Amino acid sequence: MSSPIVYQLGNLPIKDHVFSPDHSLLAVTKDNTVEIYQVNQSNLGVKPKLFTTLAGHDKTVTSVDISFDGTRILTCSQDRNALVWEYDSAAGEYKPTLVLLRISRAATVCKWSPDGQKFAVGSSDRIIAVCYYEQENNWWVSKHLKKPLKSTITSLSWHHNGVLLASGSTDGHVRVFSAFIKGLDEKPEPTPWGSKLPFQTLCGDFINETGAWIHDVAFSPDGNSLAFVSHDSSVGIIYPDGEGLPPRSIINVKTNYLPFKTLVYLTNNKIVVGGHNCNLIVFEGDENDWKETRVIESQKDLTKETPAAGDDDEEEISSHQALNMFKQMDLKGRLNKPSPGGNGKVLSTTHQNTIASIREFSGNQVSTSGIDGKIVIFRV
Repeated sequence: MSSPIVYQLGNLPIKDHVFSPDHSLLAVTKDNTVEIYQVNQSNLGVKPKLFTTLAGHDKTVTSVDISFDGTRILTCSQDRNALVWEYDSAAGEYKPTLVLLRISRAATVCKWSPDGQKFAVGSSDRIIAVCYYEQENNWWVSKHLKKPLKSTITSLSWHHNGVLLASGSTDGHVRVFSAFIKGLDEKPEPTPWGSKLPFQTLCGDFINETGAWIHDVAFSPDGNSLAFVSHDSSVGIIYPDGEGLPPRSIINVKTNYLPFKTLVYLTNNKIVVGGHNCNLIVFEGDENDWKETRVIESQKDLTKETPAAGDDDEEEISSHQALNMFKQMDLKGRLNKPSPGGNGKVLSTTHQNTIASIREFSGNQVSTSGIDGKIVIFRV
């Protein structure tokens, strides 16, 4: 397998990232800003150059997305705001447009619809705001999806028809809504999720057996199934059977990994997931069964290292040693340098900390961002 392409973009955590469709731009979240990099499309191995920094938020930016035509960048933040940035070639900079979200708690996730006519923003306010542009006022207004949401929205995914919207939340539920905006959207073709789709129609409401937090959701490319990952380290896949009918199949694949945070549906039969394990796992299957087929990088188990000769089974750490270990850590919980004596453990994976987001890059490639400040492009 070819080596992954790695961009080390500082040491701050990168909670979310997105490449423009033509891979010329890369946007990454860094604290309360979004950094925009120019990518060398002919040679991806060259480190991207910082082009500009979007600094319109005053609290942590939680999510970023770029529209399908690559012209507009969407950001949302814990400051309860979302902004749509467009490049002003005369001024030589990105300028933000106001979004009237009407939420009173943090915005947690944002996603453009496939046609770029509208976008959705999830929040801790138990609301999903579906936003569309109002020409006469030059701002984006929102309609709210509320019922039966009862907790923080952690993830969103648009169906390819631009009307159905899936959400995952901290109450363990995966829901599918209609986000049809009259006068903006054309009536969609019927799907296994339903055919009558006025705004706020609940087309599906699912919970896995443990009720664990849902960290990410994604529609399959054909839109006929929905996958999710939750804090119980499982991957779930739902196959609907039509309006008002129970699903044709719900599959839950349990694993022994640390919890998954993010997933991407590469083909109708292949899902790639990542998370606290710092590695990518591939699952393949159909409505009859899904199973793990590959781990992208071989991994050492650092909890089972062979003790050095003459060591006792478990050498106790004195309080003085423990204090020194904490002194070596900075506020982000990273060791400034490996501790002397070889105790500083380095993971055998490319990412040295949690994978926070996975995006489809092209064909059989995915891009990931991590808490370790890296953007990595893997071939899967």
